[in-house]
Amino acid sequence: MRQWLIDLRKDKGLTQEAMAEMLGVTQPSIGLWESGQRTPKPQVAKKVAEILGFDWTKFYEA
Repeated sequence: MRQWLIDLRKDKGLTQEAMAEMLGVTQPSIGLWESGQRTPKPQVAKKVAEILGFDWTKFYEA
């Protein structure tokens, strides 16, 4: 579980649906990223990081 990702999204007042729309992905994709089951492609990870304000490489930390 990537609780940090959930917390950052909620701190910005965004739902999974709103975040998905901003990124041009599906809501289930956001859920998979937040659960740690999937990792977004680097170009999408960079957009997520820009929106939420963190270093995009955090997605790839063990």
